[in-house]
Amino acid sequence: MILYSGLMSWYLRDMEATILDLEVGDVQVHAPDYRDDPSLHSRIEDGEALLAELRAAGYRASARLLAYGMAAAEESSAGVAFFGVDVARYAEVSLVHEHVLSGSWLDAADPHGVVLGRRLARMLGVDLGGEIVVLSQGTDGAMAADLYSVRGVLESIGAAVDRSGVFMTAEAFRELFVLPSGVHQIVVRRPAGTELDVAAETVRTAAAGLDVRTWRDLLPTIASMLDSARTALVMMITIVYIAIAVLILNAMLMSVFERIRELGVLKALGVGPGGILALMFAEALIVTTISILVGVTLGVPTLYYLATEGVELTSLTGMSVMGVAMSPVWHADMSPATFGMPIGMLVLIVAIAVTYPALKAAFIDPVEAIHHR
Repeated sequence: MILYSGLMSWYLRDMEATILDLEVGDVQVHAPDYRDDPSLHSRIEDGEALLAELRAAGYRASARLLAYGMAAAEESSAGVAFFGVDVARYAEVSLVHEHVLSGSWLDAADPHGVVLGRRLARMLGVDLGGEIVVLSQGTDGAMAADLYSVRGVLESIGAAVDRSGVFMTAEAFRELFVLPSGVHQIVVRRPAGTELDVAAETVRTAAAGLDVRTWRDLLPTIASMLDSARTALVMMITIVYIAIAVLILNAMLMSVFERIRELGVLKALGVGPGGILALMFAEALIVTTISILVGVTLGVPTLYYLATEGVELTSLTGMSVMGVAMSPVWHADMSPATFGMPIGMLVLIVAIAVTYPALKAAFIDPVEAIHHR
């Protein structure tokens, strides 16, 4: 149960971290009508002032420019989503720059260098140094077209980005789409220790009149799935321990029946029900303590290996669960909670399971017990 708890806890935490650290952030701010109609013209006009206010409040925040169009290379083409980012500021809210599979991340000194999603690069058949032509429409109504070189290809970080993501610098984006001001999206990360609801309320106060949503609002299905998975983890441990409780109950009952004459003698010598109860619970405590020590001794080395080395899932690279990419290495979470929940539930289950045999032993009739055969 320690190993199972560690593996599942890390998996769920990694999935949530992938969502927050690479794509969505804790909170997002849009223009009021942007999510209903994601248009190039629907922008937060005074984005810099809002960013400054959020940063002054201790929140990390960065703007993102968004647009859609086509990208082509040689004889291949695909629909793409363009992301224009401030290279320095975006690194404060997203770790996507750390997930470049080949090549390098964006550089403000190279405005015509772009970074592509993994599957998109494969569909277009381009490698590092290759060139792509992008086509869309600018804010002035004219065709937005230009030639860019591929300076990097991302690891698998999410289904949408993998198959259509084109990252470019904010300056290159504004030049391509003739966008002198405004931003489409502001990604916000909360300070450590701040609850999500509190952070959302703070951002709503600063962004009055704008559409402010937490990652749970933006991805309700994934949020529900993560909550359900955490509940399933507890239920799985509970089911296993219920089976253990049945075994313990049977063992303790057999222990009582095998020593019924000895218990009768103790009662005849003046040991009261409380003393018998204490005896039975002490025996259960000793056995449980030994079980915990054995379990932890056997589990810690394997857990440590999984936490540091992990299990290679390279063959599953590129796979995603509900649009969230799977990590190529599955680690285990080695934290107090990893040990605390299985051990705590074991102690609770043992205490419940031993209660009936202990009560039966405590209130046994000494005369009948002594003559028991």
